[in-house]
Amino acid sequence: MREKTDLKLAILIDADNIPYSKIKGMLDEIAKFGIPTIKRIYGDWTRPTVAGWKPALLENAITPIQQYSYTFGKNATDSAMIIDAMDILHSEKVDGFCLVSSDSDFTRLATRLRESGMLVLGMGEKKTPNPFIVACDKFIYIEVLESDSDTDTNNGSSTTEKNKSRSIEKKSRYDDINSNIVRIIKQTINDLADDNGWASLAEIGSMINKKKPDFDPRIYGFQKLTPLIKSLPYFEIDERETENSNVRHIYIRNKKTTTSKTTRTVKQKRN
Repeated sequence: MREKTDLKLAILIDADNIPYSKIKGMLDEIAKFGIPTIKRIYGDWTRPTVAGWKPALLENAITPIQQYSYTFGKNATDSAMIIDAMDILHSEKVDGFCLVSSDSDFTRLATRLRESGMLVLGMGEKKTPNPFIVACDKFIYIEVLESDSDTDTNNGSSTTEKNKSRSIEKKSRYDDINSNIVRIIKQTINDLADDNGWASLAEIGSMINKKKPDFDPRIYGFQKLTPLIKSLPYFEIDERETENSNVRHIYIRNKKTTTSKTTRTVKQKRN
C-alpha cells in the first residue's frame, strides 16, 4: 500500500451507518494517509436520527449532501454516494478515496475505484460484512478510534477512575489474539525471511495488511505491531542498531518448536 502522506483524498461518509461521535478520530486517522481535499456526508437531513451530525459537520468543514428516502425502508444515500464517487474519479482531482460506511453495498464501488488505480480506505463498525472489507486497500474499524465522548470522560476523571474504566473498556472493547492471527504472522515471516529465518518487522506489517486489510494491532489493545509481537511467545526478536542511535531496525523470526514437540512426545509416552 502506498505510504505517501501528501495524497489527495476524497472522504465520502454514509450518515445512516456511522456514529457522529467518532468523526474526530476518523479524520485524524485519515490524515495519516493523505490530505482530505473533498469531505462529503450523505443522508436525509430531514430525519431526526441524523440531527446529531450538525455540530460535527460545522466543526470539521464537511459538506452535507441531502438525499431524500424515496421509498420507506430503502437507503437512497448509497446511490448518491456511488454517483458522486464516479464523478470525482473521472474529474481526476484526487489520488484516493475513503469510504466511511458499514454497508456491503459499497463493495463494488471500492473494487471499481481500485481498478482505476485509486487508493481505497474503508472505515466502518465491526459488523461490516467481509466482502466490503477485502475490497479496500486498508479497512479501519471505528471502534479503535478515539471519540469526542471518550476525551471528555477522561478529562473529567481521576487517575483511579481512568484506570478502572480502561480496564473495563479493554475487556469489552478489544478482541483476543486468536490462532488465525498467529498463523498469518508466522506465515508472513516465512514468506519474507532470509536464510536464517529473520524478516523485517516493517515489511511484515505491510505484507499482513495486503493479506488482511482490516488487520490492526489496536483491535487487540496494542498501539503498534511491535508490542503485539512481543506479547506472544512464538517469536524471537532482534533489534539492530543503525547509524542513527535513535533508530533501530526490528527483525523477528519464528521460534523453533523442536524442543516443545519432543517434550510433548515424551509426556504422551509417559501417560
